[in-house]
Amino acid sequence: MSEKLQKVLANSGHGSRREIEAMIQAGRISVDGKIATLGDRIEVNASIRVRIDGHVVALREPEETVCRVLAYYKPEGELCTRKDPEGRPTVFDRLPKMRGSRWVAVGRLDVNTSGLLLFTTDGELANRLMHPSREVEREYAVRVFGQVDEEKIKQLRKGVQLEDGMAAFRTISFQGGEGMNQWYNVTLTEGRNREVRRLWEAVDVQVSRLIRIRYGALGLPKGLPRGGWTELDLNATNYLREMVGLPPETQSKLPVERDRRRTKANQIRRAVKKHSQRPASRSSGRRSAQPKR
Repeated sequence: MSEKLQKVLANSGHGSRREIEAMIQAGRISVDGKIATLGDRIEVNASIRVRIDGHVVALREPEETVCRVLAYYKPEGELCTRKDPEGRPTVFDRLPKMRGSRWVAVGRLDVNTSGLLLFTTDGELANRLMHPSREVEREYAVRVFGQVDEEKIKQLRKGVQLEDGMAAFRTISFQGGEGMNQWYNVTLTEGRNREVRRLWEAVDVQVSRLIRIRYGALGLPKGLPRGGWTELDLNATNYLREMVGLPPETQSKLPVERDRRRTKANQIRRAVKKHSQRPASRSSGRRSAQPKR
């Protein structure tokens, strides 16, 4: 059975559907030597050759694909891009390597934002989780600097006009702090560029620190260091899939429990060591304590 080219490539882990559609429009993808166009359909078989930027890519039959999801603790200073022309660190640098597939980021966090970032091998899952129509809730811990009164809180809940339309926090809760530096937890159901920061700026309050602590019902894993990752188990993966209308997985790539504990401990130690080797200028002043939540 034939399927749309962007869906096949997304399911094979070569990007989200949006990313692949952009590649098709830019003429970067070919099928059996012919430049692909939006709307093309293909049937995966041994003879077909799909190239991205001239390189043949691996395709997987839907039944052969096992959806994998990572939870990553993004540090400040990392870019949400695969490669940076200036050689700056990216969120992909420390992820486990794979053959025949690749990690797709579920949304983005800007360079000065830390916290929970999900990655998956299933581009369709990534696309649906990011789509505004799904209204997947994201929660952030925000340290703000400025005068915050009840009128501003009401305004942020009711809605603020930004350059790309109205926006509002679904919830705002005070978490502590003294003087002009205070912590709040806020939630959104969309992922517009720098939306949390722009909402606070619209009421003349500056964000001095921003951490994503939850995506849907999945919180930032306890004990996970900055720059560390952990693979989600089958239940957590299926929670994400079912939330966006995808069929549940029946198998997982996770090792058995004893080996999993050993693998997790080793990858956390490697992540901590690698993060500690980063230049001090990238991390200095960024480890101030968060309020207890």
